[in-house]
Amino acid sequence: MNLNSIHNVYFIGIGGIGMSALARYFKFLNKNVAGYDRTASPLTTELATLGIEIHYDDNPDLVEKNDYDIANTLVVYTPAVPIDHKEHQYFLASGFEIKKRSEVLGLITKDTFCLAVAGTHGKTTTSSILAHLLKETGTPFSAFLGGISEDFNSNFFFSGTEYSVVEADEFDRSFLRLTPNVACVTSMDADHLDIYGDEATLHESFQDFVDRIKPGGKLFVRKGLPLEGVTYGIEDDSDYCIRNIRVEHGTYIFDLDTPEKTLLGVKFNKPGRHNLLNGLVAFAMAVETGSPKHRLAEALETFKGVRRRFSYKIKEDEFVFIDDYAHHPTEINAIYDAISEMHPAKKVLAVFQPHLYTRTKDFAEEFATSLSKFDAIFLLDIYPAREKPLAGITSEWLLEKITNPEKKVVKKADLLHEIRSQNPEILVTMGAGDIGLEVEKIKKEFEYAN
Repeated sequence: MNLNSIHNVYFIGIGGIGMSALARYFKFLNKNVAGYDRTASPLTTELATLGIEIHYDDNPDLVEKNDYDIANTLVVYTPAVPIDHKEHQYFLASGFEIKKRSEVLGLITKDTFCLAVAGTHGKTTTSSILAHLLKETGTPFSAFLGGISEDFNSNFFFSGTEYSVVEADEFDRSFLRLTPNVACVTSMDADHLDIYGDEATLHESFQDFVDRIKPGGKLFVRKGLPLEGVTYGIEDDSDYCIRNIRVEHGTYIFDLDTPEKTLLGVKFNKPGRHNLLNGLVAFAMAVETGSPKHRLAEALETFKGVRRRFSYKIKEDEFVFIDDYAHHPTEINAIYDAISEMHPAKKVLAVFQPHLYTRTKDFAEEFATSLSKFDAIFLLDIYPAREKPLAGITSEWLLEKITNPEKKVVKKADLLHEIRSQNPEILVTMGAGDIGLEVEKIKKEFEYAN
């Protein structure tokens, strides 16, 4: 499909983080962009300010009134939208060109030097760091991010088309639409078992993704993963390696070994060893664009972060409030370790919203083990996203598996009161659902009270 011949782009599910990045891209190219989403959100509000028309009623009549020409209209949909969606069915029956988000991303990036970040954890932070490094070194690129970069205040950035930065998402095997020049795999933990069935099939799909790297391309892989590539790690024998770590005033300072040289006294300001690894592989990938290593190392220090990725909402001596997107046991463990390293011996209250009934069921024991580490745990109701309820799978069911007795299922309406009653030194909110909408309420309640 020749995207240059497209004049109208219509998005079914335009408010999704990946979909909205594509909508911004096409609007930047002066296409006529419009779309549907189930509910309004901060993302859809931002899109509307760009002149993108959005409605929230699944009604083909609202589409038909635009009188789109089939020959120059592209319809983009996300797998999160059910197949019986009325507008989706209207476009199918009318003969429009309809493509998944992942297919469109593959079309956009196929003629660029594509840098793709894969892995069950760390994709958004790693790709955002990589985009920041390329911007700071003057590389012409476009970036499609799975979160809001605090450096760009957006999930999309454009300074040219020579290079592209994308997240290679394993959900629905979306990453098999990409043909990167350089890729990384940060992790391969079991996830999306509703798609893959078992961990072995998930691993096979990652190998299929690696096999799509263009001839002469390069793969970076975290040390220990069952893939062949240039390795990266911390205090080991990896090709790219971080050594001699120390923490000063919340900043990591370390030495960075590359295959050619060692950079001394590199600084990075995002807490957590998992974020150090994300920064390291972003650095290694950026080297492949020809950017000078010393400039890339300097740029690591100025990375601000990604919204809802270990984001400090309040950071005072008496009270710290951290928000994170963590929705998998491995991610919760990483958050716990980061808090323990940066704020030792502090009482921590974790508020967690489970995401998806299937994920909660598949990893219940692991969730219970991870959450039990915190001093106190509040569970919100499970956020269903695209799923229908599963019999017996509830937050109360998960709560029973948590061994720490300081635990409770809390309704959102009671959340502020319940947090206050705990009087925590550190509060962390975690989850990939609509818990993010509670964050500003919590911040407003507590930023002056402490």
